Order: sequence, then structure tokens, then C-alpha cells
Amino acid sequence: MARAAAVPIASGVWRIPLLGDFVNGFILRDADGQVTLVDMGVKQSGPKVLAALASIGSGPSDVTQLLLTHAHPDHAGGAAHVAQQTGRDFAIHEDDAAYAEAGQSPPRDQSFWLARLMTRFMGSNAFPAVTVGERLVDGQVLDIAGGLEVVHTPGHSPGHAAYLHRGSGVLITGDSIFNVRGLRWPIKSFCTSFALTTKTAHRLAELDYTTAAFTHGPHLADQPREHIRRFLSTHPTVD
Repeated sequence: MARAAAVPIASGVWRIPLLGDFVNGFILRDADGQVTLVDMGVKQSGPKVLAALASIGSGPSDVTQLLLTHAHPDHAGGAAHVAQQTGRDFAIHEDDAAYAEAGQSPPRDQSFWLARLMTRFMGSNAFPAVTVGERLVDGQVLDIAGGLEVVHTPGHSPGHAAYLHRGSGVLITGDSIFNVRGLRWPIKSFCTSFALTTKTAHRLAELDYTTAAFTHGPHLADQPREHIRRFLSTHPTVD
């Protein structure tokens, strides 16, 4: 059976499996048909985002908002293609905006030997640059289908953000926590500060939501806050 281009996770919200369940983007559609897209996957994923849009009966002209959780190539790689097709600029937290505009990932955590090795031999993770139309701040509520709150959770990148969709109860976690064969921390050497990631992820335990939508791994709709709280209680912060 072919994999669905878009997986419904709540009323008006779909997950886009861009590399299986391992890399996800998201669609949020208002009652009037306006569409918001969150995260565009790797460079080759741009057409998949548009195919997912078509699969729910929407098109590029319906897109009014483009958002990124952070400026890494597995989330922003397909962004330039989607921006070209929709004619829209991107919104991203202000601390990652310059990286998105440069098409360059933030620095890696140099306290890990693998990060130092990657930086030495691979440089920064590059992706096609995008135009940032709005720089977001923590606590900002975007006028999207009942309100989409920006939750700044720095560490994985300086401007890493989760998004809480109040209308549906969906929390888009970004890369604060992965759900790959169970809940786990993101890859340490890909973080700007892994220690900070383990601290700010605790903000996810304080929010009110009914579905946790992970950018890496399938979503959780069965007591997701309890799962995340349990994970955080058994995986202590790093100093």
C-alpha cells in the first residue's frame, strides 16, 4: 500500500511524511481554506510538500503562511522550492533568521568530537537560502486557525521553536525531542548547544496539548504530555 502524502492528525492538521516518518512537515488549514505550511524537509522534499497539499484538495494559491521550526537542511532544505511555488516568504524565530537567509546552519556543539570533525571536514550544513518575511519571538501568537503560539526552545539551534496550535491542541515539537523508536534526545553533534536543548525541552511539559507532532518520528495522540513528562523525568538535563 502506498504511503499517504498527508496523514491527518487533528481537525484541519496533517503531518507530511517527507522521509518516511523520520522527517515530517505539517499542514494547517483554516475553516476558510487558508493554509499554513510548517517545515519543508530536505532539498528534494519541496515537491512532496506540494503533493501533500494537493492530496487534501488545496493548492499553492491557498498557502498564506510558511513557517520553519529552525534553520537546518532537513527542515529548510525544500523551503526555497515551496516559496517559489507559493509566492510566500518564510517566518522563523529571529535568532535563526540570518541563518535561513544565508542558507547556512547555525554552529554545531564543539564539545563533541563528532561535531568538531564534521565542522572541520564538511563545513556548515548548507541549503538553498530563503527570504525571511517575519522574525518571530517567544510567546507570539500567529493568527492561524484559532492561534499558533511560538514557543522558543533554543539549544538545537539558537532560534529553534515549537509551535502550539491552540485550535486543534496540536504541539509541533520541532527537534527538541525525537520520537524515533521511542522518545529520545536529538543527535548531540547536530545541536548548537546540547546542554541547552536538554533544559529548554522542559517547556514542552508545561504546555497544554492533546497531540504531540514530532518533526522526527510519528505523532503521539495517546496522552502525549504524560509520555513527554516521563521522558524528561528519566533523562536529566546536561550541565
